[in-house]
Amino acid sequence: MKTTQGIQARQGLELILLASIWGASFMFMRIGSPEFGPVLFMAMRTLIASLLLVPLLFLYRQQSALAGQWPKLFIVGTLNTAIPFVLFGYATLTLSAGLTSILNTTTPMFGVLVAYLWFKDKLSLNAVFGIVLGCLGVYLLMYDKIAVTPSSGEESNILLPVLAVMGAALCYALSANFTKRYLGHIKPLAQASGSQLAATVLLTPISLFFLPSTMPSSLAITSVVLLGTVCTGIAYIIFFRLIAALGPATAMSVTYLIPVFGVFWGALFLNEVVSTSMLVGGGCILTGVALITGVIGLNKKKAVAKV
Repeated sequence: MKTTQGIQARQGLELILLASIWGASFMFMRIGSPEFGPVLFMAMRTLIASLLLVPLLFLYRQQSALAGQWPKLFIVGTLNTAIPFVLFGYATLTLSAGLTSILNTTTPMFGVLVAYLWFKDKLSLNAVFGIVLGCLGVYLLMYDKIAVTPSSGEESNILLPVLAVMGAALCYALSANFTKRYLGHIKPLAQASGSQLAATVLLTPISLFFLPSTMPSSLAITSVVLLGTVCTGIAYIIFFRLIAALGPATAMSVTYLIPVFGVFWGALFLNEVVSTSMLVGGGCILTGVALITGVIGLNKKKAVAKV
């Protein structure tokens, strides 16, 4: 009994650690993306992550799982890494790390909609209310940014960056459903390594057209190194351990903690302001996600049903 409690405590700590790492990724993007440019910054991120993950793939002797799967892995690498990473890089040129991390939690909303439209999965009443609540949360996040001064500066350009984050969330949702349908038999480490490698192959040649005119600062270089190693490579390793120990559904509960750390790191290191609209809007989105994923429900019996 004592051992079990120890394991549970360790896994809880790993969940918190993973959330803090992924929450910090938005801070690193906010620091490095303006100097490198979104495309080069994310190409370097995937390259560094690949250099960490691919050796692990061979160490655990899972490289054979990628045989014959490269066309599908390139689709996943495009939808789950290349496009959303660049969209996040673009968004963080304008949006704060905290706000971007909150908007990222809309991914489960898009996941349910994609599953409904693509696979004709049942859309529960909880999911419908969750989507509506999530959309309300996004509106609240955008409202004060647009309403403050529609003249110049960050406020007037808020729409495109917000749409970029939503587009990234949609890409994640498409990728998750594609992976479930066509790559569900491949172990997570092989999926991650293959998709990161595919994204690197896609982004690297494109990034050569977006080289910065001046050498990025040491802080920006440190940001991309930490983003690639800690927030991508090491984070995946922790995530795989949690999936194996707790199952995918429980491991994905990290989603609820990421924006907390995203807002915290942004406020602590970047002096970002935590506004009332961020708290209220973020609360609406997280409540909507909880409804969609069945953590809470209008009807307890229906809340645990798959959508």
